[in-house]
Amino acid sequence: MPRDLDDQVGAFIPGPRSELAGAPEGPLTGLDFAVKDLFDLAGVTTGYGNPDWRRTHPPAAATAPVILSLLQAGAHLRGKTKTVELAYGLTGENVWYGTPVNPAAPDRFPGGSSCGSAAAVAAGLVNFALGSDTGGSVRIPASYCGIFGIRPSWGAVNLAGACPLGPSFDTAGWFASRASVLRQVGDVLLPGGGEGPLGPLVKVQEAWVNAVPQTAAALAEALAKAERVLGPALSMQVAPEGLEQIFHHFRAAQAEEAWASLGSWVEATSPTFGPGVAERFAAAKATDPVLAAAARGFRTMFQHRLRAMLAGGAVLIFPTSPVPAPLLDAGAETQQAVRERTMGVTAIAGLAGLCEVTLPAARVDGAPVGLSLVAAPGRDRALLALAERVAGELQLAI
Repeated sequence: MPRDLDDQVGAFIPGPRSELAGAPEGPLTGLDFAVKDLFDLAGVTTGYGNPDWRRTHPPAAATAPVILSLLQAGAHLRGKTKTVELAYGLTGENVWYGTPVNPAAPDRFPGGSSCGSAAAVAAGLVNFALGSDTGGSVRIPASYCGIFGIRPSWGAVNLAGACPLGPSFDTAGWFASRASVLRQVGDVLLPGGGEGPLGPLVKVQEAWVNAVPQTAAALAEALAKAERVLGPALSMQVAPEGLEQIFHHFRAAQAEEAWASLGSWVEATSPTFGPGVAERFAAAKATDPVLAAAARGFRTMFQHRLRAMLAGGAVLIFPTSPVPAPLLDAGAETQQAVRERTMGVTAIAGLAGLCEVTLPAARVDGAPVGLSLVAAPGRDRALLALAERVAGELQLAI
């Protein structure tokens, strides 16, 4: 595929490009990739989206194993991509290094925090790109930018050499322009096992109701085509507590971990943050321990519920995001409303540690919206194979 390495969409971090050649032969030979700037490259300082983080950290001593696996499989690294500061945001905005352009909808945000990786793939700069997903940071930019993305089962992909945010939620995910490439990368990075047929399809009532009517209507045809692959969907509730409660529990549990992971650095450094980031860390610091403990208890119960529901091979299906990407001129109040409405849905897989693939299935007001397929932990390979079949039925790039 042709590549514009001049990076007119601003996907890569400013400065000299960190490029590495892959092995001469391997399953990913001929493919290019980029990595989010929270994964370590030996001899390069990991910036984590913030100048003060870069200033206060030395160059990495070693390259993250997940990057080494891709290089050893034959893929060529073309550089490191921008991220939201300390990966704590969902729009993709970065005031220090520039917000990447959303190639599929230039008047809208690209989504975060893996914004640069999503933009690089959507712009055709690379075949695939590595990101991270804690609360939706692969799934949402994939949906916003009209590409494929996966949040693997928690713990399935090695996160050594990656900056933390919420360690019991953090996953190493990736984007691709084609369903087959998404699967090929999974063949390299994912542990063996978990293959085999999946089904039936479960339409998550709460998530479809949570989507704005335009999104639900736009994805109706994609749902029907997914049913051609797996049969008629069963309509079920998975969160009778309501998505708002799902969001609040996720936010409390994640915030506790974010402060435990990064709070000492924030306190010692007093970094300068862009809009919204300081407020999120202040809220994380102030998280009520009682609420955090309740959130952890809810999470355990929710995991048992969802894993039991999916243990026989069932697949959840719902809109990845309730809305397309917010417009660049959207105010803080609008952005926060979208964030809360979105994370109530992304928290389903996040709280339960499930694998989720999003497909670029439709458009609303000219902007992409994704359709998600979710399976039990450890069924990542089967889910990627299913996503490739559904992509074929949708006549997407496979």
